[in-house]
Amino acid sequence: MSSLNLCKSRKIKTLPAILILAAAPLFLMGQTNQITSKQYQEDFIFFWKTIHEEYCYFNKKQTDWQKIKEIYESSIDSVSSWEQLVAILEKALYEIYDHHAILNTNNNSSYRLVPSGTDVWAEYINGKPIITEVRKGFGAESAGIIAGMEIVAVNDIYIEAAIKPLLPKSLKLVDTEAKNFVLRLLLAGNHVQKRKFTLKYQGRLNDYYPDKNGLLLENINHSSLIESRFIGNTGYIKINDCVYNTELISEFDSVMRTMQKTMSLILDLRETPSGGNTTVARAILGWFINKEHFYQKHEYYAEENNSGVKRSWEEIVSPRKGKYYGKPLVILCDHWTASLGEAITIGFDALQRPGTKIIGTPMARLNGAVYTYEMPNSKIRFSFPAERLYHINALPREEYIPQILINPATSVSKPTSDIFISKALLFLK
Repeated sequence: MSSLNLCKSRKIKTLPAILILAAAPLFLMGQTNQITSKQYQEDFIFFWKTIHEEYCYFNKKQTDWQKIKEIYESSIDSVSSWEQLVAILEKALYEIYDHHAILNTNNNSSYRLVPSGTDVWAEYINGKPIITEVRKGFGAESAGIIAGMEIVAVNDIYIEAAIKPLLPKSLKLVDTEAKNFVLRLLLAGNHVQKRKFTLKYQGRLNDYYPDKNGLLLENINHSSLIESRFIGNTGYIKINDCVYNTELISEFDSVMRTMQKTMSLILDLRETPSGGNTTVARAILGWFINKEHFYQKHEYYAEENNSGVKRSWEEIVSPRKGKYYGKPLVILCDHWTASLGEAITIGFDALQRPGTKIIGTPMARLNGAVYTYEMPNSKIRFSFPAERLYHINALPREEYIPQILINPATSVSKPTSDIFISKALLFLK
């Protein structure tokens, strides 16, 4: 997944060849320079106008963006601090209920980013809020939370009451996706408060404490860029949330050299939630082809919207000299395969490589490629999808479903085993 990352302020554009910001870590900033009420208003209008002109997914939202000015502009008049401005901008962004639209800063009370800052995935199924997957290695898993549990309350507030204040105010029609978006924010929690979930499963109601061992979702650090091992004659490689880091290229190359004598390979992308750099994506994909291929399609909607002339293009991945693995391959994905992880996954699908299968759950389904903009006075940056992204067969990337689908709520697995890896090994046999 990729695009230029466009940094725009006061109609000045720069075009650094930089990475996509899917859900990059945010940093708490304090506003040191005094800003006037008029300047806060200018920032809000810049924010509103930029999204109005550049956001490329209004076609699938029920948001009335024109109403946003009416709803939030009056609140800006009473803003007297940077923190208050951030809180209002966050609420305004929630109106498009898009996990790929973020402020690049936060308050302590801000909700964590989804998927990078959460350890459970949930959505409404038949009208009930259900946990559909749990992130491996984090607090929700260690607390005993599993897929299939119904969410009754968060921090002792019944879920429907907890969701209501966060729901968009500008919707033309009720949209379940808006409720799903807010549900996942609530489950992610904020940066300071420990979470308590009241969940129902098989007729029993119990409380769960995913942060009982500390706020593990704050400042997540993996001990290595890559984990690798051998499972019999099959190689296994897991990438640890670093596809934005070009140092991964040499690490991946080194690990791939150790895999040359294996009979097959599993590439695990289930921990890639924080966006990335397309150079890294092409470096990984390039190991598995011996001729050039298109691997994803881009569409810059704002140009078509302004001129009536469509702008789209397909991106090519090329073989890498002296680097090739042609044996059977499985790619693993889940709801924490996001942004560039999703691009790599649909890229493998587009290659139509023999002996290759994509196995997992639906991914994070983050919309498009994000551009980043900077407000003229507060210098707060915000990012949102300005390019639509597609599989080369024209399927929107966010609608892609793995070739072999896993449902964690119904998959039978021993506590010490991994159903994803088991399915991969079964296919490779």
